[in-house]
Amino acid sequence: MVTCSRFSRCHILPLNLEGAITGYDADASGIFHGFLRAPDGTITTFDDPGAGTGFLQGTQALSINDFGAIAGQYIDASNVTHGFLRSPDGHFTTVDPKGSTGTYANNFSGLNDFGAMNGSYADANGVDHGFVRAPNGTIATVNVEGAGTGSGQGTYTASINNFGVNAGGYTDSNNVNHGFVRTNNGVVTTFDVTGAGTGSGQGTQVLNINDPGAITGWYLDTSNVVHGFLRNPRGKITTFDVPGEGTGAYQGTVPNSNNIWGAITGLYVDSNGVYHGFLRQP
Repeated sequence: MVTCSRFSRCHILPLNLEGAITGYDADASGIFHGFLRAPDGTITTFDDPGAGTGFLQGTQALSINDFGAIAGQYIDASNVTHGFLRSPDGHFTTVDPKGSTGTYANNFSGLNDFGAMNGSYADANGVDHGFVRAPNGTIATVNVEGAGTGSGQGTYTASINNFGVNAGGYTDSNNVNHGFVRTNNGVVTTFDVTGAGTGSGQGTQVLNINDPGAITGWYLDTSNVVHGFLRNPRGKITTFDVPGEGTGAYQGTVPNSNNIWGAITGLYVDSNGVYHGFLRQP
């Protein structure tokens, strides 16, 4: 049974169309374990065979598709992070792009229904690169033109839809963030939300793309206030703020996910620094 208490941390993440839920928790020793909750309420816990058993090591399940496959990451005994895929029958496959010193899966929508997975990895110099793993196991690296080549800079993929279209972002040499969308044949279009700041740590952050190709995320303005945005499949961008959000630095609206009908969920931070959830209807 998965429980949440002051001694453990639970991270409950995606829900697929069948009603199955995946996520992970930390036990009393600070070790992470993945879990799958079936539609009938049955809970199965699991650990990647390569996962470590020390403090802040273990298995983190992050995304589930409609057929019950799960993507995530595990931290081994040397504190190195690796990606994994868990098939519906419980078989694990490690995902580590060539040159990776740490592979990171995506929350919510890093695995589509056909088994394509995306994420990011850091190289030996600490530069980030996106990747897309095809269902046959072939891994393509994603590096957006204009991405910085210093430590903590580079490209990340955030979400992949059922048509193989990827959305993500990149950090340039000035540490400013930008968004991009990549078609299933590798054509990349970059974009910035009007009003996004151009200082270090500011800019556009992409979180999710739905099957019609609409992208949601957030941007940090010149005063470091957070705002939500929706980019439609034709490239038109609409910005929005949840009523009641704070207008101080690092307060505001943070969308996380949009579904095929255009509803958006996320959180907002009020003027007292308190977090709240929201649902934005189409």
